[in-house]
Amino acid sequence: MTIKKKQKLRKLDPYLEREKERYGHALPSREFILRILEEQGVPVPEEALQNLLGITEEEDEIFSRRLSAMLREGQIMRNRKGDICMVEKLDLIKGKIQGHPDGFGFLVPEDGSPDLFLSAKEMHKAMHGDRVMVREIGVDRRGRREGTIVEVLERAVTQLVGRLHADYGILYVEAENRRISQDILVPKEESMNAKPGQVVMVEILQQPSKHAQPIGRIKEILGEYTAPGMEIEIALRKHDLPYRFPQDVEKLSERLPSKVLKKDLVKREDVRHLPLVTIDGETARDFDDAVYCERDGKDYKLYVAIADVSHYVKPGDALDQEAYNRGNSVYFPRRVIPMLPEALSNGLCSLNPEVDRLSMVCEISLDFAGDFKGYRFYPAVMFSHARLTYTKVAAMLENPKGEEAKQYKDLLPHIQLLYKLFKVLLKARNLRGAIDFETIETRMIFNDEGKIERILPIQRNDAHRIIEECMLAANVCASDFLQKHKQATLYRVHEGPTPEKLAALRDFLKEFGVQLGGGDNPKAKDYARTLSTIKDRPDAQLLQTVMLRSLRQAVYSPDNVGHFGLAYESYTHFTSPIRRYPDLLVHRAIKAVLSKAAYSPGNWYELGEHCSQTERRADEATRDVETWLKCYYMQDRIGEYFEGVVSGVAGFGLFVALDGIYVEGLVHVSELPSDYFHFDAVRHMLLGERTGKRYRLGDRLRVRLVRVDLESSKIDFVLAENAPNAGKIKTGAAS
Repeated sequence: MTIKKKQKLRKLDPYLEREKERYGHALPSREFILRILEEQGVPVPEEALQNLLGITEEEDEIFSRRLSAMLREGQIMRNRKGDICMVEKLDLIKGKIQGHPDGFGFLVPEDGSPDLFLSAKEMHKAMHGDRVMVREIGVDRRGRREGTIVEVLERAVTQLVGRLHADYGILYVEAENRRISQDILVPKEESMNAKPGQVVMVEILQQPSKHAQPIGRIKEILGEYTAPGMEIEIALRKHDLPYRFPQDVEKLSERLPSKVLKKDLVKREDVRHLPLVTIDGETARDFDDAVYCERDGKDYKLYVAIADVSHYVKPGDALDQEAYNRGNSVYFPRRVIPMLPEALSNGLCSLNPEVDRLSMVCEISLDFAGDFKGYRFYPAVMFSHARLTYTKVAAMLENPKGEEAKQYKDLLPHIQLLYKLFKVLLKARNLRGAIDFETIETRMIFNDEGKIERILPIQRNDAHRIIEECMLAANVCASDFLQKHKQATLYRVHEGPTPEKLAALRDFLKEFGVQLGGGDNPKAKDYARTLSTIKDRPDAQLLQTVMLRSLRQAVYSPDNVGHFGLAYESYTHFTSPIRRYPDLLVHRAIKAVLSKAAYSPGNWYELGEHCSQTERRADEATRDVETWLKCYYMQDRIGEYFEGVVSGVAGFGLFVALDGIYVEGLVHVSELPSDYFHFDAVRHMLLGERTGKRYRLGDRLRVRLVRVDLESSKIDFVLAENAPNAGKIKTGAAS
């Protein structure tokens, strides 16, 4: 083919103009390269492909970069000869690896098809999170699709946290993330003289392959495994949580004023005369919201003032980029990793008492029945008249002549009116049919060494509920406001049960003579109605748990599908912009509407997925820390007996939550009375094949603590009746 013909061939590229616009050069588009490969019908050497497309010497380098990008993204790959092939022609499946602590793994395909099993031998080639190409090779002995890794497209792990070990003079790091089963070999010269047993950060120098283990270099020594606070240091690194603010973020926060400036008050309403107050927990340091209520004839007017973070954090600046990366603040026991630097989160943005602060106000008119009559959003300057706590407010309401009431006598009438409004809103909530699952939250009390002394349940009082209802009201108004003005945003969406989970739930409830209304499309009020009918039953906790597990997880999305649990058709998060990035986006969207503009921060779907992912990441990290602390707390109680309830059932055993201690452990299936036990997922039960003995979610058991493994954060129990010397061992206090 002549040069002229080759140039003519390139002109057939339908995306030629797009390439010119993007790169200032008419390089063949990816789509056109794939089309030419398909037309050839066979793998093509790179030189031959360049020849076909008339790639000049000047274009050689940028064309090679394009092919490399297509290789990384799994659009093409090279065979053993180095020839370029179309992935679609090779029947390969793209996806991410999900490792298992036992060494095997699964490919989660990008096309949504069923997962493929990857043997431990296959997992030597890659790590958890890697993006790979897999060829299906058949089914394993359990009937699962099985695959072999053909190529690693993208490595997910470049560094990890773990403990250093030494065997026969060979140093290696065992990852804290148990889904990474490969040990990382560390040459002595790359060890920073770390000692075996210490927690370290290791950088991967050589990724794993079929015939070689990964090799790494220690870049940070964190210290001893049981040192105070080490569990948090590990969790931060294990879950890739940003915990140090970059230099440009620190510099930008340092340039911010220490107080509200006069120029900031332009085009703001002045509500400093309103006796707004913050009501939070005793240990809170960042105050997002302040509230005040007044009478409007027989009706109510509620003011919810929220910190105006968007005034200081501008789209695209260093503060904004870091807030996006973090997605939210992370609250560990005794330590907070904030979304924003302390100068903002605890200072300039925090609605601290008796100082001027910029806020976004949601002013809501409600009638005597709690129905919304109207609302208004506006930027304002406010002045918090007091920093109240839930405990103080509860005491003021319970005893209007007590010490707390006397201390805040000027504010007491306003607090009492807020309480009246709360009761009206609570009644409206019940009529709406919102689900109110009874769950127990706990608080850890620590000793001077940073370890748990005891675990206490958090007693929710009416002060908690007052603030909750006020925040719900403001969030609903924010959602309605943006929807009415057709401004895209991130909604907080919570979908009902999937058809499969709904069918399983109905089958389960039927065994207990309980019905769930609503047919194929139950609403929150159907769940609420069922919960109210079972609340006095002895098995109420079991039934509630199974109902709760039938629901999907709440996420952020630009598609408004409503909030099932709260029984709202439209709901978003507006009230916590100091600690949640979606709330900051909602504030910017509201401000855009108020200024008759449109706000578009980018792809709303990608933003929603990112914010949902950072929320899950924070939850997993805090759960890891709490689990480890509970293991440390229990390690001195081996041999003691406890009462508890079955909180989870799996094929490998029963999870038991201890009464009054709020610690969970496992009774392995091998520790159950002699029999073959089979797992019934629908009935949440293990059933003995010979004896017919059943162990079910919600059953009460007496167990003995036999093992605590700090490294794997696992607690093991045996049933009391199976324990040796059952009558000779001291019984542990369980309250």
